[in-house]
Formats: sequence, C-alpha cells, structure tokens
Amino acid sequence: MIIVNYIASIMLVVLGLYAVCTQKNLIKVVLGLSIIDYGVNLLIVSFGFSEGGTAPIYSMADLLNGVASHHFVDPVPQALTLTSIVIGACVDAMALSLVVMIYRKYHSVNADDVRRLQG
Repeated sequence: MIIVNYIASIMLVVLGLYAVCTQKNLIKVVLGLSIIDYGVNLLIVSFGFSEGGTAPIYSMADLLNGVASHHFVDPVPQALTLTSIVIGACVDAMALSLVVMIYRKYHSVNADDVRRLQG
C-alpha cells in the first residue's frame, strides 16, 4: 500500500513540473508549483509511515509498568509536512497576489505578453 503513495507523489511532482514548463498562463504556473508542493508533502509523510505503528504518546501507566518498547510512527516527517503546508499556502498566496499585480499593470497573465512589454 505504501508503494502507491510513492507512485502518486512522483506523479504529482511530474504533473506539476509539466505544468510549470509548458504553460504560459501565470495562474497555471502557480497551480503547477502548488501541485509539486503537494507531491513532496505526500512523499515526506510516506517516508515517516510505519506499518502497524502507533502514535508516540506514553501514558503514565506505560511509564510505570516499563512498557516503553512499542513500535511507533516517526513524528518528525509529520511535523515537517505540517510546516511545509503552512509555508506552501503563504507562498501560493504571495505568488497569486503577484499575478494579480502583473494583470493590473499589463492587462494579461500570459508570460509571453508580459515579456514583450518590458522595453
């Protein structure tokens, strides 16, 4: 089952790269960057997955009885992914606001039109 996550994350990254490399519409380029971010987040969470693992939370009874050798899931990739989601949302909002500013100045979101109007 975990191999499906790896394949899906690679497909998301490839799809995002395709959108970034082939699209001229700046909104579609920003969405392609977001798709790449989602694929990387899925890959990070998949690295931290452990079959049959539980949350790394000890109760007082576990500590008193000396039951500290459970099979736990690594919480670090989950924390990194949560941070990455927040940063990715901020980057997407900033990129879309830049696209809005480009549209207000050049009246187009096509990258070729914006490049031609520079001189």
